[in-house]
This record gives sequence, structure tokens and C-alpha cells, in this order.
Amino acid sequence: MKFVGIFITVILALVSNFISDLIPMHLISAGVFAMILGMFFHKFIIKSSDIEYGLKFVAKKILKFSIILMGFTLSFSQVFYVGKYSLIVMVFTLVAAFGGGYLLGKLFKMDWKLSGLISAGTGICGGSAIAAIAPTIEAEDKFVAYAISATFIFDILMVILFPIMGKKLGMSDLGFGLWAGTAINDTSSVVAAGYAFSDLAGKFSTIVKLTRTLSIIPVVLIFGYIHQREKIRMNISSNEKIKVSIKSIFPWFIIFFLLMVLVRSLCDAFLVGRFITSEMIGNMSNVISTVSKFLMVMALGAIGLLTDFKKVMKSGFKPMLHGFIISALVVVVAYVVQLMIGQV
Repeated sequence: MKFVGIFITVILALVSNFISDLIPMHLISAGVFAMILGMFFHKFIIKSSDIEYGLKFVAKKILKFSIILMGFTLSFSQVFYVGKYSLIVMVFTLVAAFGGGYLLGKLFKMDWKLSGLISAGTGICGGSAIAAIAPTIEAEDKFVAYAISATFIFDILMVILFPIMGKKLGMSDLGFGLWAGTAINDTSSVVAAGYAFSDLAGKFSTIVKLTRTLSIIPVVLIFGYIHQREKIRMNISSNEKIKVSIKSIFPWFIIFFLLMVLVRSLCDAFLVGRFITSEMIGNMSNVISTVSKFLMVMALGAIGLLTDFKKVMKSGFKPMLHGFIISALVVVVAYVVQLMIGQV
């Protein structure tokens, strides 16, 4: 019976991928559909400890495993390939996302975990970043659901508006790829917007986006540190010195994520041209990427099934406004920085 919950998420992921494939240019990712459908069916799922066990296993363990696999789709060489200009833009957009998110969270009196998840989704890579950080800070499922909702709505608008704005602004393929790759959240949305502008812009935006994903690592560590300090602060008197254990906050699955990135980098550096072709590596990466995305859709579906939609709605309109303002801020900052360094 414990496998029933896992089986349900597999079916949900298959259905969600099918629906997503019907949408032109995959404007809405399968993960979003899985989460929404999961929340819809939440009240119909039999309240069984075995089913709940399976759902929690997928939401926690399978989620982390999907992120580990995602590491093979990246390589450290991409950072150097993209160049110093994209890294400069990314630094500014990350500061805008997390700095602005922190201030807005305080202004709106939001829970820091929800505010942080929305900022991470906006500043890094949408649902993937939210999924990576959520277990590190022990975020509630409803926060994960709301954060993803807040970011994906803006993404849909950007897929439509970005190519139009890019052409109106007279941007080059390189400039637009850099802009889309650093300002749009979800990878599928970046790809859709990039290729809607031009094939070259699509390729460049994808590389920029994958490189941007690497910032998950330091951000997860920082959030883990903040979470540990908050837990300690709640359990000790104010006059005691706070000590944070690195061992207790470190998200060990990130080590395996890094190992996968390293494996991909070593394959590109030493195996391609000697024992295997770049096409073989590319095909392997595509297969692993497909598996990783499917497992992540399963996990988001499980999170949806574990989430009461009524509780999510109690978070109110402010988190959605928070996500919209931060997303708009990142778009503007990315473009202004590109203007300053002459890459538009």
C-alpha cells in the first residue's frame, strides 16, 4: 500500500506532461499542471497513512534525487563559455531578487520562508530553485505551492512579451539571449522566449539559463544557515550566543549535484573526441534531463496532493504581488546592466 502514493504521482506526472505538450511552445510547464491538479484532487485522496507515506517520499526524497540528476545537464565550462558579461548581469539580478524580496517581505509582513522561496524562484530558475531550497529550510508545502504559482504566472506573460519587447528595443541575438536567460524564471519559458526571438538567441539564452542554475548551490547553503539560526534563536534565551553547526545545515544532496556537474565537465574535457562523441554525451544528457524533469513533476504533484488549497489562499494577495514586483525588478535590472556594459 505504501507504493500507492508513488503510483498516484506517476499517473499525475504523465497526465501533466500530456497537457503541457498540448500548450503551444510549452508556455506552462508540466510541473505547474501537476501541482495545480494535485491541489485539486487533495480532498478526494483517501486519508491513508500508507498513501501519505508514498506522497511524502516523492515530495522529499524523489525531489532531491531529481535535482541531483539535473547536475549532469550542466558543466563548469559553461560558466566560462557564457563569459564575464552574463556573470555580471546575474550577480545584479540575484542581488535585486533577494534584496528586493527581503525588503518587500518585511513590508508585507510575510513569513521569511515564503518570501525567500519567491525570491529564489524569481532570481534563479523558477520551480527548480524553489524545490531545492524548500527541504533545506523545512518550508511548508503550501509555501512551495504559492511560491511556484507566484513565479509561473509572470513567466507566462514574459514568454509572450519578451520577444516583442526585444524587437522593439532593437536587441541583438546575443543581447536578447542574455536578457531572457537572466530575467525569465523557468527554463522552459526561457527556451520558448529565446527561440521565439531567433534560433541563435534561443541557444544563447539556454546556456545562460543553465549557468544561472549553478547559483542554486551557494543560495541553498545561505538559506540553510539562516534557517538553522532561526531554529536556534527560537529555542534559546536572547542572551546566549548563537552557534550554528555547518554539519546540521548542509544540504548533502547538493554534494551529489556538484558531483554530477563534475562528471559532466570531466566527460566533456577528457572523453569527448577520445572514447565518445559530443553527440553521445548530448544524447545522454537529454535522457537524464528528461528523467530529472519527470521526477520533479512527480514531486511537485505530490506537493500539490499534500497541500490544502484553502490554506494556500489564506496567504492572501500580497505574496502574489511580491512575486510580480520582484520579477519586474529583475527584468529591469538585467536590461539596465546590459546597457551599462554594452551588451544589448
